[in-house]
Amino acid sequence: MRLLILSLLGMLAIATGPARAEADLERGKGLYATCAACHGADAAGNAALNAPRLNHLREVYVIAQLEKFRNGQRGGEGATMAAKQMAPMAATLPDQQALLDVAAYIASLDSPAPAATVEGDAALGADYYNQFCGACHGPTAAGNVALNSPGLAGTDDWYLLAQLKAFRDGSRGAVDGDRTGRQMRAMAAVLPSEQALKDVVAFIHGQASGSQ
Repeated sequence: MRLLILSLLGMLAIATGPARAEADLERGKGLYATCAACHGADAAGNAALNAPRLNHLREVYVIAQLEKFRNGQRGGEGATMAAKQMAPMAATLPDQQALLDVAAYIASLDSPAPAATVEGDAALGADYYNQFCGACHGPTAAGNVALNSPGLAGTDDWYLLAQLKAFRDGSRGAVDGDRTGRQMRAMAAVLPSEQALKDVVAFIHGQASGSQ
């Protein structure tokens, strides 16, 4: 898996010109200092600040989301307040290499999987997940780099629920050019109720051991 990630990061570097294929973890640590105020020194997140855990995510996904915040596909007009707060933070990263450095540093951190906070029926959630989510995010919610699908296991359940709601109400994924966001909006829309969202989230939370 590490070789696959390094290969993908190498292709990203070629596609973006001046960015280097190798990440500078020390520079990434310095750049992350601004992020740590909300997401924590170990990127374990802080629910009180609406800041999710990050250290379980692959570098390529962190880079993709930072790019969306920088180009207005996330955090613009109509977005949630938490997303709007992220946009100016992402804008402080000066170049593509900075995205790579901070993403690699985040991926080098670790913390225990978060405790459950959302009440849902994981068995019912498994049925929904297997119908609508598993084809892209994998049977254990570990994600699929080839499909631009992040690992979901190990994510804060409150954050997953908030993002599913955001996809459903159009505050995420409705901006032109956000192809993966639009795909997620369509999938979130087929879940029939808020309880179904909670059930799916409960199932995903139970898959935390398969997140890497």
